[in-house]
Amino acid sequence: MKRYGLIICIVSLACAGLISTGCATNQATAPIPANSGHVVVTRVANFGENLGLVVSVDGKDVGSFSEGRSYSGYLPAGQHVITARADPHQPGARPGKKTVTVKAGQTYSYTAAWSGGNLVLVRNP
Repeated sequence: MKRYGLIICIVSLACAGLISTGCATNQATAPIPANSGHVVVTRVANFGENLGLVVSVDGKDVGSFSEGRSYSGYLPAGQHVITARADPHQPGARPGKKTVTVKAGQTYSYTAAWSGGNLVLVRNP
């Protein structure tokens, strides 16, 4: 029985060591793409408890974001259309759209908010 307990102890320590090593490993972030700008879209605080914010860039969905989450990505320099819509769709609500001319090295920050029952993208200072 003592031998069985010793084996369990050793296996437990090995697992704990592997877990702590995995947690302590520094994860490298992806390098910033050359000739690109940073775009951030944040949900306004009162966006809606049961609503997701879906962000699209140039007609392609780049993510759905719940409370406390935001889109952060790099876009190549040039003109892009950023769209924000609610999920599930709110009847009568139009999505918010902004055309952005991205310049390399610049950051463009927006907040998705409600205005008159429609979504708008408000540029942050």
